[in-house]
Amino acid sequence: MTDPTRPPDITDMVAAVRARLDEGLAIADPHHRLRGRPVVFRTLGGPALEIVYRDVTRIEESEVVAVKRLLGPHSHCTVEPQTAETLIVRFIVALEPER
Repeated sequence: MTDPTRPPDITDMVAAVRARLDEGLAIADPHHRLRGRPVVFRTLGGPALEIVYRDVTRIEESEVVAVKRLLGPHSHCTVEPQTAETLIVRFIVALEPER
């Protein structure tokens, strides 16, 4: 969800990231490890966008790299345990105006 109190340029940048994910996640995530999982989008200071996928059973490095390619060159990923069987996959994307 986007925050209506943020300047429109941030809202537009978040929408662009979400659109890239909507269009490319099927190819980047062929095994459906991220698609269909609970996901939260949250803007951070800087400006940056945090994308958190929960209840992920596993993720391969090649899938992380493919998603980062969708998100852009200024994206980072962390993977941490959520439970003994599931992971939290967190992407941080630096938001920059499109040129």
